[in-house]
Amino acid sequence: MSHYTAIVSWARGDQAFVDNRYSRGHVWWFDGGIEVPASSSPSVIPLPMSRAEAVDPEEAFVASLSSCHMLWFLAIAAKNKFVVDHYEDRAEGIMAKNPQGKYAMTRVTLRPLVTFSGPDQPDQTRLKALHHTAHEECYIASSVLTEVLCEPRYT
Repeated sequence: MSHYTAIVSWARGDQAFVDNRYSRGHVWWFDGGIEVPASSSPSVIPLPMSRAEAVDPEEAFVASLSSCHMLWFLAIAAKNKFVVDHYEDRAEGIMAKNPQGKYAMTRVTLRPLVTFSGPDQPDQTRLKALHHTAHEECYIASSVLTEVLCEPRYT
């Protein structure tokens, strides 16, 4: 069993608060000392109460799924002796009402583009199988109810 932590910190400062016009800007702290500016999404809470330049929970959710998939993909590719030179995913999450009528991240689509080098490179069938295995192994995808799709882009 592994244990993971994050510190999420927000302070009111001199804001009135009860008028509901307070800043949603806050900070995420992770082990190793990294500090990430965070906020509500401007599409949920309008500016200036949100911070457009900060990461919002919805973006972090999509990035978490994408990052987990990529890390598994790289490990599986290396195990299969495929040399990966570059990996880029243009992941997208869709927020919509779920069957219970609540807003939820109902779909995340991963769109990875992988560049390989060396004499042994996967064809499209093998590449699709590598992505399928990465998806099956991804801890984050296994942890959520959201439909997670993978639509690899090909060069």
